Amino acid sequence: MRLKVFNPYQLNRTFITNHSLFYFMCLAIPAKVMEINGRNAKVDFGGTFRDVNVSLVDAKKNDYVLVHAGYAIQVMDEKEANETLKLWEEMLGQDKKTSNNFSSPIS
Repeated sequence: MRLKVFNPYQLNRTFITNHSLFYFMCLAIPAKVMEINGRNAKVDFGGTFRDVNVSLVDAKKNDYVLVHAGYAIQVMDEKEANETLKLWEEMLGQDKKTSNNFSSPIS
């Protein structure tokens, strides 16, 4: 079995095993900052609330942030966040049509 992993800071990682090739991509989802408490913030993923670390960005209440693995990694404007959320809804709606085992990446 051969295993090849690209730079860990690269978004796409490729794993080669025998004759199979798999691509993995890290996902980040927009969320609205509802309140900030030190390095953490409560954010809203369209009705699902989570605590995330905001120490990597300069986020304020009512800002939109891009969240990956529990960390806000970028502040976004509202228009960009809404466009991204619309694309997520389209993709997730397509998945619901093609899969009986659908689950949201946010929950």
